[in-house]
Amino acid sequence: MKPLISCAYNMDNCCVELKFADGSMIAIDTIAVENEVADNMYQRSELGYLIYNDPIGYADLILNGDPETYLKTVTEYKPLDS
Repeated sequence: MKPLISCAYNMDNCCVELKFADGSMIAIDTIAVENEVADNMYQRSELGYLIYNDPIGYADLILNGDPETYLKTVTEYKPLDS
């Protein structure tokens, strides 16, 4: 794959867009990813943080990593009735 030129969150279509030097582009649908991997508001919040503050890290996690394991590791969910 060619070198990455840009990576940014596009609010108009809710996608993290990666553009490469050869003209190719990848768009990650963030809503679809949340619906698949996030089980609670804490995990959705973590994904939202990455989308806005580290879109390259978000893209790397989704394309090359294991988002379910990552979210279980970095978020702690405690029910209110415990």
